[in-house]
Amino acid sequence: MNAKKGKLMKVATVAGPKEPQPIDRHVGARIRHKRMMLGISQEALGDALGVTFQQVQKYEKGMNRVGASRLQAIANFLEVPVSYFFDGAGGQSQRAHSAGKDQVLDLIATREGIRLNRAFAAIKDARVRAKIVSMLEALAGTNDDD
Repeated sequence: MNAKKGKLMKVATVAGPKEPQPIDRHVGARIRHKRMMLGISQEALGDALGVTFQQVQKYEKGMNRVGASRLQAIANFLEVPVSYFFDGAGGQSQRAHSAGKDQVLDLIATREGIRLNRAFAAIKDARVRAKIVSMLEALAGTNDDD
């Protein structure tokens, strides 16, 4: 509200009322990723928070925003700092770069992605890991030197 003129000022919205904001999707994806890496079900997280697993699904998809106290409870349960959920969120200038990151996070958050990560991390020989990466790049038709 503009105090001097006593008029309400409209605040510009980034997305429609039912459309999740990018930061809400990012935080939700980070919750899902960490939960799945720890092997915790949506139901178990929901029980710890006092909400249904459906509510956890909505948080993870960014459909419902996670309030500060709830985010702190999630961080405590998953044993990470609250800042973990904002890592890699970036700003406007990083949108194009984060699109690729979102694809990676989406993959990592799947059951196959977690299995792949765990199996790959268990390989101790760096040369074997490098050969596996080369093989996967050849199969995918890519050669990404990130």
